[in-house]
Amino acid sequence: MELLYIVLATLAGGVLSVLLAASVGLTVLARWADRLVGFAVGVLLAAALLTLLPKAVNELGPEATGAWLLAGLIAFFVLEKLALWRHQHGKQEVAPSGPMILLGDGMHNFVDGVLIAAAFLHDPALGVATALAVVLHEVPQELGDFMVLLSAGYSRRRALLFNALSGSAAVAGGVLGYFALRGAEGVLPYVLAIAAASFLYIAVADLVPELHKARRRLAEAGLQLGLIAAGIATMALLHQH
Repeated sequence: MELLYIVLATLAGGVLSVLLAASVGLTVLARWADRLVGFAVGVLLAAALLTLLPKAVNELGPEATGAWLLAGLIAFFVLEKLALWRHQHGKQEVAPSGPMILLGDGMHNFVDGVLIAAAFLHDPALGVATALAVVLHEVPQELGDFMVLLSAGYSRRRALLFNALSGSAAVAGGVLGYFALRGAEGVLPYVLAIAAASFLYIAVADLVPELHKARRRLAEAGLQLGLIAAGIATMALLHQH
């Protein structure tokens, strides 16, 4: 049953997010895509700081958790610099080649699947919270990737198909993560610390700069803050159950 939950969660994080992004990008809802970024920031920050890190600290202690968190942040920075793992959320100003986008996104989704599996193996409620955080940060990323593929000459059908195939890597990561981590409880806290680093990096390095690109009006800033608070509140409510 645990494996079934992991498969369903990774399908939501990988494939469902692609379908949601496509539906947003091809309808009048596209203008609301930027609004989702603020909510995703709140969800990611709360998931990292209110759920993942406390679990890791309980098992590893604050110093070891901090060291793994730092290592994770540096690793994600290096990977992004090397363009092996490219988090482009929202609008993309420079369109990389389609294959590079798909390769980087596939690797990213695979790792997300492993993180979801680790969270479920540690605690099913933590798995649900992690999967929700993944879905919410994936939708704006997949929207950006979808638009890049269209601008690179892909038809809508091919862009959707290739993006969905890339998203399915999350399922592979979840299944492999389940079998690799099951019975290795001692490894799970380290994976949770890395997951927290992933969420913090995405929120602070990728999503927050997108928020700053929005119109610099007081009302817009207030709306962004409200959406961030809503994302935090959502994760806090999940954390209570």
